[in-house]
Amino acid sequence: MERVAVFVDVQNVYYTVKECFGCHFDYKAFWDRITAGREVVRAYAYAIDRGDPQQIRFQQILTSIGFEVKLKPFIQRKDGSAKGDWDVGITLDMVDLATEIDVAVLASGDGDFDLVVRKLRDKHGVDVEVYGARKLTAASLIQAATRYFPIEGNLLLSK
Repeated sequence: MERVAVFVDVQNVYYTVKECFGCHFDYKAFWDRITAGREVVRAYAYAIDRGDPQQIRFQQILTSIGFEVKLKPFIQRKDGSAKGDWDVGITLDMVDLATEIDVAVLASGDGDFDLVVRKLRDKHGVDVEVYGARKLTAASLIQAATRYFPIEGNLLLSK
């Protein structure tokens, strides 16, 4: 049985799906698809913590599906800009788990991940499946992946 680890860049998925389709990502359908016939070693959902009650409910749903939710505080800068990205944390977790898995599933369209995807494939022999909104997924990430799956169809929650 294939051993899989799942890495979901929640902010990236939320904003790209919202922009492309005007709806939300179906995490349960995603979970069912990527874990079928596989042993889940780890499944992380990386999110920003704003302390909002609606976000807390969403995080509880992710946990009930099977994800371990990792939170980073939302930082509002004095100039009005915001900070809250998990790129380094996701990358470190992917590298840390590389020797324990056969497949890494990354849900993100962020081209910054192409380097770690290539490293997992080339150095560790790990297959990497990338899920992202086609219109907003970096070409370099699609090319680096073993397999790319566009977020569409049953991976979208109806409006």
